[in-house]
Amino acid sequence: MSSAVPRSMRADAQRNRVRILSAAADVFAAGGPEASTEEVARRAGVAIGTVFRHFPTKADLLRALMKEQLRQLTDDAATLIAGGDPRTALFEFFSRLVERTAASRTVVHLLAAQGLDVPVAGPVGSLSGAVGELLAGAQRAGAVRPGIRADEVTALMVSACQGALHGGWSPDLRERTLGVMFAGLRPPGESGVGQDRT
Repeated sequence: MSSAVPRSMRADAQRNRVRILSAAADVFAAGGPEASTEEVARRAGVAIGTVFRHFPTKADLLRALMKEQLRQLTDDAATLIAGGDPRTALFEFFSRLVERTAASRTVVHLLAAQGLDVPVAGPVGSLSGAVGELLAGAQRAGAVRPGIRADEVTALMVSACQGALHGGWSPDLRERTLGVMFAGLRPPGESGVGQDRT
């Protein structure tokens, strides 16, 4: 996992920050609410004091993880717009968005327990420009019906993310639900192009 860091940060401090965020994502995903900052430090190979220098509180670390998640999704969208197959890029991005939202379930719940709400609509809405570009490419390629609008796709994404986040969807249910949504976006008779999960 990479992470945007202040330009003034020393190279070794940047590496530590990246390692801490990567370890934290794994620790909270595996350990749930009981996961400790000490385990994050151990997994990152740094002293606990190093974690606290970068992230003075657990809430700071959790918020940084959420920002990193959004940055990764923005990078995913840019990569797919620039070089992805327009017939599948929108579906790939949709799938990644819901999968990553489901993976952040523990982090969101921990933030909520500390009184810090993380609404899904805001982060997904911030990606609306990229969604519009991916949709336009899919429509030009004939993979999505011409009448579908970007705000409708964004609404579907928010709904799917809410379900995966708060409904505790299993991977199988997530895949089947996305399959139904994708079928509704495709032209009549279009095959299941874009259903691969990434």
